[in-house]
Amino acid sequence: MPGSVQSIERAAAMLRLLAHSRGRLGIVEIARSLDLAKGTAHGIIRTLQRVGFVEQDEAGKYRLGAALLHLGTSYLDVNELRSRSINWADPLAARSGEAVRIGTVLEGQVLVVHHVFRPDDSLQTLDVGSLLPLHATALGKVLLASDSAAFASLRTMEAFTRRTLVARRDLARELRTVRETGWASDVGELTPGEASIAAPIRGYGGLVVGAIGISGAIERLCSAAMRPHPRLVGYVRDAARAVSRDLGLHGG
Repeated sequence: MPGSVQSIERAAAMLRLLAHSRGRLGIVEIARSLDLAKGTAHGIIRTLQRVGFVEQDEAGKYRLGAALLHLGTSYLDVNELRSRSINWADPLAARSGEAVRIGTVLEGQVLVVHHVFRPDDSLQTLDVGSLLPLHATALGKVLLASDSAAFASLRTMEAFTRRTLVARRDLARELRTVRETGWASDVGELTPGEASIAAPIRGYGGLVVGAIGISGAIERLCSAAMRPHPRLVGYVRDAARAVSRDLGLHGG
């Protein structure tokens, strides 16, 4: 059998590093983490950037590129999740005044397949290709509520804030509520001061194939009692139903 190709192994390691990072990484951080010379790491990252697997921001840091979404996740194309959702993401951002994310399950996490910025002049970071925790996000809870296998596969659940649900019984109770109400929220569970609201996107036969949601400051999304505003919940559910109809869910 022929030997392994070192450059491909290094590129794969680089992609895994970026996939599991919670933020963007600079070339020095990448080189140090993989024990590579800076010049070697830079050559590999530039090649990955040219083929669209990696993207660089204005600060010179790197993250996974949108082109990578088409590899290993072909079901997204089959169900037309991303392309159909795009038609409704911009209107949802305009109606709610908040950022919109669309996600699906990938290897025990939420893969963000589309992201629309909050419609204002604030500095924001594109999250397409990011991986979010299932148990601490509204998108994740929506997906978990319809995927018993994904819930069963959860092991230790990281406490990102003091509000994060880390006990299985507490999360199971919340997921029952999600199934009953048709929407989910997280209020300061992933990031202090931030909240999100999400609803399921369904395809043929009513199967949940993804989730769409908004995220922003708690004071904008929630009441003084820390409950999501019904108006915003309605906007999100309307958008989810619209995408579901586009995907072929009859009577959605």
